[in-house]
Amino acid sequence: MTAFTRLSKVLATTEEGSLWFECPGCEMVHRIMHGAGSGPRWGWNGNLEKPTFTPSVLVRYNWSDGERVCHSFVTDGQIQYLGDSTHVLAGQTVDLPDWEDET
Repeated sequence: MTAFTRLSKVLATTEEGSLWFECPGCEMVHRIMHGAGSGPRWGWNGNLEKPTFTPSVLVRYNWSDGERVCHSFVTDGQIQYLGDSTHVLAGQTVDLPDWEDET
């Protein structure tokens, strides 16, 4: 199990350069990596409460009923889901939900 450290009401981390947020569309967490390092990296405005990540966040994963896509812009603490997302929030904008600590 990954040990999360909460950074704010909406973000957590697991390692240097990682930021995790809860995605209500997928009902799971998504990770972005920022700063120096290997692999894909996103820009981050440094705001823990109302983060902005650039460019868009694209997550693809396989589920029991096939491939899922979650494509969004995270801007000023809101998630704007793009139309190619395969969940019910496609085309909608919602606030980043509060990080739920595991109990």
